[in-house]
Amino acid sequence: MNIHELRPSKGSTKKKRRVARGIGSGMGKTATRGTKGQKARRQISPWFEGGQTPIHRRLPVKKGFRNINHKEFAIVNVEALEKHFEKGEAVTPESLIAKGLIHGAMDGVKVLGHGELSKKLTVNAHQFSKTASDKIAKAGGECVTIVTEAKGQPKKKDKSTREK
Repeated sequence: MNIHELRPSKGSTKKKRRVARGIGSGMGKTATRGTKGQKARRQISPWFEGGQTPIHRRLPVKKGFRNINHKEFAIVNVEALEKHFEKGEAVTPESLIAKGLIHGAMDGVKVLGHGELSKKLTVNAHQFSKTASDKIAKAGGECVTIVTEAKGQPKKKDKSTREK
């Protein structure tokens, strides 16, 4: 076998379709577009919907994603505790609401570390930032984490106490 004898295998190559190149091509005159109408006269984008309002304009703009398990905490900074509570006092979500520092407990109360704390306080909250817990401990106070059960989760039954 020589290089001039190399050919592609039978059926592996096809002739290019030459549209609108005269009667002899079999695709002359209307150039495979049929007769008359918008499609025969100009190129239309594949997403064109015949003048109807297109789908991308009919649908509302989707603005992000909201996690259904997202928890929203009422936040309180350490500097607010310094201003509104006396030395040795216990800070609870109820006392924070009573003093007007938060409007409601929402999914819980989180204490953040902005500001300084010099008073010894016992702070009860659902979550603490690292800096907040460090500042409360440095002032001689205590961080007590309130544990709540997850909403909507069925309680597991103990198999040993189940009646037969």
